[in-house]
Amino acid sequence: MKRMSMPPIILASASPRRIHLMKEWGIPFRVKPSHIEENTRYRRPHEHVKDLALQKARTVAATLAKGIVIGADTIVVLKGQIIGKPENREDAERILGLLNGSYHRVYTGIAIVDACCGMTRVAYAMSRVKMRCLPHGEIQRLSGKHMDKAGAYAVQEESDAFVEKIEGDYFNVVGLPRKELRELLKSFGFHYLKVDVSK
Repeated sequence: MKRMSMPPIILASASPRRIHLMKEWGIPFRVKPSHIEENTRYRRPHEHVKDLALQKARTVAATLAKGIVIGADTIVVLKGQIIGKPENREDAERILGLLNGSYHRVYTGIAIVDACCGMTRVAYAMSRVKMRCLPHGEIQRLSGKHMDKAGAYAVQEESDAFVEKIEGDYFNVVGLPRKELRELLKSFGFHYLKVDVSK
């Protein structure tokens, strides 16, 4: 798909992690959060995240005359149970206790909507994460650090000792899968983006 001039890219998220990754990858963009209520009828994890990502992208796209809007949504799934962001510190401690010493899966849905014509593309990524087995006191100490993140932890925080191993895309666990983002943007004509997916 060729364009005479490229429309602006809009990230429908205020997530500091996603903003940092977009900047790090050299993608020109601006931020316009969606502020949707994150409700979906889908219970299968990949459908859940794709639907919420699409809701976010469509909500922002509806307010624009032009622009390529990126929406994303990330969840943690443990033994079939979807775990989102903690409601409070006590909930964060509960979540970390459930994840402690176990394998779980992280799903991120990503959707792109062209505000001008309504063209839509949606994808998702999944990674397996092995958590370290931490003593209860350490869980208590760290439980309030990541209230804005699904699973109540942050893989990119080197000072945190939660994650032992990741199988799959590291950036998916951060909240923005790199390969899927590149492929979706390519389908909208953005071939110049220097997004190395080899790591």
